[in-house]
Amino acid sequence: MATAVEPNRQVEARTTAPGRRRATLGAMWITLLATVLIASLPIAVGVGPVPIDAGTVSRILAHHLFGYGAADWAVSDDNIVWGLRAPRALLGACVGAALAVAGTAVQALVRNPLADPYLLGVASGASTGAAASILFGFGAGVLGLTGSALVGALAAIALVFAVARTGGTLIGARLVFAGISVAFALSALTNFLIFASDSRDGARAVMFWSLGSLAQAHWGTLPIAATAAVAVTLAMTGWARRLDALAIGDDAAHSLGTDPTRFRAAAALLVGFAVAAAVAVAGAIGFVGLVVPHLVRLMVGASHRLVVPASALAGAILLVWADALARTLLAPGEIPLGILTALVGTPLLIVLVRRQGAR
Repeated sequence: MATAVEPNRQVEARTTAPGRRRATLGAMWITLLATVLIASLPIAVGVGPVPIDAGTVSRILAHHLFGYGAADWAVSDDNIVWGLRAPRALLGACVGAALAVAGTAVQALVRNPLADPYLLGVASGASTGAAASILFGFGAGVLGLTGSALVGALAAIALVFAVARTGGTLIGARLVFAGISVAFALSALTNFLIFASDSRDGARAVMFWSLGSLAQAHWGTLPIAATAAVAVTLAMTGWARRLDALAIGDDAAHSLGTDPTRFRAAAALLVGFAVAAAVAVAGAIGFVGLVVPHLVRLMVGASHRLVVPASALAGAILLVWADALARTLLAPGEIPLGILTALVGTPLLIVLVRRQGAR
């Protein structure tokens, strides 16, 4: 009996050892990314047309958050750090995390490595809602713009699902085609609204918003993005095994007792809500959800149990520093975030495509 059991133990040890090594390496990467994000926040908050050292930033944040220390810094520094840049940095981290995790999930749901979070037509719907708010005054102020964009994004999700579920099933290819069709239709509607308004200032505002920006960030919009980022990250981490199976194929998902149609619908709906919230507060920031998951897989492997949290951290870091550059490079002007992320993401995407082609 002992002689029969011993070889089985040796085989099990050989098969589980690589998995343990990958898990250990993945945990190390996640720890490193978390450390970089925590260190990046006070440094990035200090970057801008008026530079403020990280020590002063940390003391201001500690004073406001925990009541620690005396306010022995300039009032202008306090206004810049707490009133302007801190909500921008935190909002950027939340939006980056939400988009990166959403991109990871969408690539698994449709089994396409070139899919991104905007595949569901969310960005086009949000742009239509924002254009209506900016050009025709639907909703007042920043909250009115955010609310209009959120309503437009959610309406786009509903329309995509209505089209994709024709025939009673929801498969990856049908979801892709429905998302592309709705996105084109809503983009045309947004352009029509711009044309019909005949407002140059409004058209410039819509264009700047559609390219993505954190310029309107404030503490009131932070809970929207934070809730979206936390919810989609926790849910997709909990659904990691199902995402792994679905990325292989529907048959693999069936073998694990998962209904691919129902799971794809639930996951896509959650992703749509998360992306809708992110786009509503920051506009359409491209390439984060497309490129970050690929880079993370090079670090931690293909298991979504590691890819999802690592993508959240990497996406947060990317957007925090992209926003710091956006408000610095052409100061006192500001570059839309979508331009910077495209300039960084395009070369990386080309490299990734060449690597896959070589394989």
